[in-house]
Amino acid sequence: MHRKPLLALLAKFNSTDGLEARAHREIEEFVQSNSDCFTRSLQIGHITGSAWLVDRSGTRVLLTHHRKLGKWLQLGGHCDGNPDVLDVALREAREESGIADIVPVSRAIFDLDVHLIPARSGEPQHYHYDVRFLLRVETDDTFRVSPESSALAWVGKADLPKMPVDESVLRMYRKWTQRGNLNEECRIRN
Repeated sequence: MHRKPLLALLAKFNSTDGLEARAHREIEEFVQSNSDCFTRSLQIGHITGSAWLVDRSGTRVLLTHHRKLGKWLQLGGHCDGNPDVLDVALREAREESGIADIVPVSRAIFDLDVHLIPARSGEPQHYHYDVRFLLRVETDDTFRVSPESSALAWVGKADLPKMPVDESVLRMYRKWTQRGNLNEECRIRN
């Protein structure tokens, strides 16, 4: 029962490339096969919620330099039992940025990715089945760096392709740059 809302969102999602289509299939199969898919105790992997967080103007995205992984990534994290993955993405964006006034541009899934997390600190290697949402800061975009990050940065559309980021981050960048007016989209859908 608790997996039905995510499965419904996944059923409406359209992948934009072959890698994302594979991730889409893997996430659907994983959710259907694992009733505890939202908990970290499932050692093979778990659902995570992430945020492509743009500023009020829609021209910059907030990225984190993840302390443990040593990479520039979108904000996000573990569901910790919460099956509302959009709620998880909002919570993680707020916690990792210190910005309180964040809203969804859309309640639909923005991007999907499956990635391997290396073993560390007594935790075995496992997969993150990452469900990503497009979010926007409503007011003040002043951030604070959380202990999970070594840095945060607002990155403009022209600068992001020059950064050392994973292909899935570049895919979200391409989706973001192809969208129209995010302010209008946010007003209409919420």
